[in-house]
Amino acid sequence: MTPTRVLVLNSGSSSLKYQLLDMRDGSRLAVGLVERIGEQTSRLRHTPLATGESREQSGPIADHDTALKAVAEELARDGLGLDSPELAAIGHRVVHGGMFFTEPTVVDDSVIAEIERLIPVAPLHNPANLTGIRTAMALRPDLPQVAVFDTAFHTSMPESAARYAIDPRIADRHRIRRYGFHGTSHAYVSRETARLLGKEPQDVNVIVLHLGNGASASAVERGRCVDTSMGLTPLEGLVMGTRSGDLDPAVIFHLARVGDMSMDEIDTLLNKRSGLFGLCGDNDMREIRRRVDEGDEAAALAFDIYIHRIKKYIGAYYAVLGTVDAVAFTAGVGENAAAVRSAAIAGLTGLGLAVDEELNAVRGGEARLISPGDARAAVAVVPTDEELEIADQTYALVGPAAGKDG
Repeated sequence: MTPTRVLVLNSGSSSLKYQLLDMRDGSRLAVGLVERIGEQTSRLRHTPLATGESREQSGPIADHDTALKAVAEELARDGLGLDSPELAAIGHRVVHGGMFFTEPTVVDDSVIAEIERLIPVAPLHNPANLTGIRTAMALRPDLPQVAVFDTAFHTSMPESAARYAIDPRIADRHRIRRYGFHGTSHAYVSRETARLLGKEPQDVNVIVLHLGNGASASAVERGRCVDTSMGLTPLEGLVMGTRSGDLDPAVIFHLARVGDMSMDEIDTLLNKRSGLFGLCGDNDMREIRRRVDEGDEAAALAFDIYIHRIKKYIGAYYAVLGTVDAVAFTAGVGENAAAVRSAAIAGLTGLGLAVDEELNAVRGGEARLISPGDARAAVAVVPTDEELEIADQTYALVGPAAGKDG
């Protein structure tokens, strides 16, 4: 029997998301989430796709090892256990791979050591990702474990886009450069946008707008990322749910000197109490739009600032790419907020961009065009699928076709 299943794990500091996929057709066999790990109020929600009926467990789950064992038990109840000979590999989302990891990588001791060395530039994410990897390796030491890095897609950026204009000796010593994030999403969406246009990825230029609570833009030239909005950390770039995005660095010095704020306080301000939340007290776009429609001035200003930043990046990446075949909206806000898409494209007819409002108003889970048929450049809504992208990359690396020509 040729194993065709891949288990995708996304391990957070207190959560574990998972999906089991069959790589013969990319179908999902089971999905689930363990949250509040380490608390008395932990919860596991598991859904086998054969029935679609979810099962829940509530109660203390002490650590990730306990969480993954509980997941394995739920999978086994559906005949999908981790001991199945049909399981080919476990794919892990790892947020930061630096410049060392440019593609999916089978995990060994040297890989773990390098991910550990990157913890200073990803202190919130890499430790949790490593916990998931170590836990899975302990449960199935015989199975290939593959790390798929959020930063990998962006390692194709030229130095002119990736470097900050600071002393390169200092930058290199402390690994300071623009890495970018959401790479699995940008890779998947740019490729699916090309498919939607009936073309190959190497034949199109795409601006991808990944708009969720975290948000990022990328300029993808013929299948390769040449610029992206996030930098050393996910703080740079677009206005986000709770993150400020682009900011004059001197604001930090000013807050420290004049506002008498500590570095930790400033970090919390910019990452957790800024963005849409900092501007109007909400980071849910649905609630913000409701408030805008009711005439709330703070919500309207927050929305306008959010849209203005998106427009700036569309224009900038148009200049970087020279020609653009499509702008693709994805992630929670990008896929569901018609008002955001309409406002972001409004006034860009000089760039060949326009939205057909009837098409834009249609809701659905499929990739679709929302631009007029005669538009010079397409505007698309492309639901992202990071788990499928991780599974695809994992299976391509360790599946039966790995290493074979064609």
